[in-house]
Parts: sequence; C-alpha cells; structure tokens
Amino acid sequence: MKMRAFIFDDNELVRSLVSLILEKRGYEVFAFSDATLCPIFLRNDCPCPSEHTCTDIIVADINMPNITGLDFIENQLNFGCKVRNFGVISGNWTNARIEQAKRLNCQIFEKPIDFEHFEKWLDDCERRSDPERKLSDWFQERDKENE
Repeated sequence: MKMRAFIFDDNELVRSLVSLILEKRGYEVFAFSDATLCPIFLRNDCPCPSEHTCTDIIVADINMPNITGLDFIENQLNFGCKVRNFGVISGNWTNARIEQAKRLNCQIFEKPIDFEHFEKWLDDCERRSDPERKLSDWFQERDKENE
C-alpha cells in the first residue's frame, strides 16, 4: 500500500519541494497552504474507523495563517488522531516550541531544510509503518459532497 502524507506550509516553494520528494518516493500527497483548509481540521473528533488512520505522515510548518503547525498537531492528537509520524518545520525555533514538539513526539526540521535528514526520517517512518494498515478516505468523500 502506498504511503500517504499531508503537508501544511504557507510557503509554496517549501510545500512544493516537500511534496515532490514524497511523490518521488511513491507517496500519495495532500498539500495545503493553511491547515484550516484541510477537512481534518474542521472536525472535533477523529472520524476514522478505529482500525484506520487518514494518513501516515503529517509535515507542518510552525508559522502558518490561522494556527501554528504545533497547535494543529496538538489539536489533532487531542481529538483522537491516530497518525504517529509528525514532522515540524521552522526557521525560528524557540525553546518553548522545541519542548512542545518533543512533548508531541514531532521530528524537528530547521529551515532551510536539510533534505538528507528529511529523507532519513522518511526511511524511519516507512520502516515503522505496518504494511497491513488501513487508510481512511473520509476526507476525500467529504470534499466530493461539497463540490
């Protein structure tokens, strides 16, 4: 089964580069300039069936419009999100943000991104991935209803 990733970054260049790397590795990629535009943000719970998750990896920029990447991840986890691979990108890490990222088990990436480090993290995520996992497509069905 193909790996799936959600990318959240308001910087089009970063979003495109991260998406390109993931697509070249065979990932199904959903990229957003603002986390609040993603259907998973609009829920106060995890709508995935208990044995499913909506994605394998979430990569988020810290500074985005409307919500920080760390706050987005924390909200998702509080709502029962079962995603276990989170990467957070920032060019301005503070001690408080580093502590929050560690508490949330996020991989930290500095800007400019060290893509070799990023790819090694992806290797680790792929090794940890259960090949029998089930990915939910509820967010795509919701988008179709709104068309």
